[in-house]
Amino acid sequence: MADSPGRPASDPNEEIMRATYQALGKHGYAALTIKRIADEYGKSTAAIHYHYETKDDLLAAFLDYLLDRFQDTIHEVETTDPEHRLDLLLDKLLIDPEDHHDLLIAMLEMRSQAPYNDAFSDRFQQNDEYIRYLLRTVIEQGIKAGVFADVDADHVSRALMTIVDGARTRAVVLDDGEPLETARRTADEYVTAVLVRDA
Repeated sequence: MADSPGRPASDPNEEIMRATYQALGKHGYAALTIKRIADEYGKSTAAIHYHYETKDDLLAAFLDYLLDRFQDTIHEVETTDPEHRLDLLLDKLLIDPEDHHDLLIAMLEMRSQAPYNDAFSDRFQQNDEYIRYLLRTVIEQGIKAGVFADVDADHVSRALMTIVDGARTRAVVLDDGEPLETARRTADEYVTAVLVRDA
């Protein structure tokens, strides 16, 4: 999950993405309109439509924006130690979202539209594949380094994603941060039981 866009805006698209983030947090997906995004942007709806023809076009671009920001935060992790890298990645997936509950709600609403919206479906599929790739790669590196047991890395990455997705859904539906904390602990227990060689 991306952090709240707080860096100075350098171009209109960046400003629109920040405005979209703010409007989604305030109003949720169902009540989101171009007008409400424009209000956050501080300009007219025409200024939004100059860049994006429809709300769905804008939200598809917003999903790309979030994925790019998430990738940026992952690339900032400098450690190559597989155990530490996996730990930090799970923090990004399960600890950081606690500070962005409104965005979690909006993203769940957008996920619910994915079966009916190919653009949304493509972005969520891309996001899922990218995160599973990161998990699978660090697990494979740990196996190669001899710190992780020789497991099916693809299966383990899918299992960890199931923990993440379930926790995020429960956090929204129950309006409670505890599922994220529980999932983070569960992910650690799973990693210890399945991956760590001396467990």
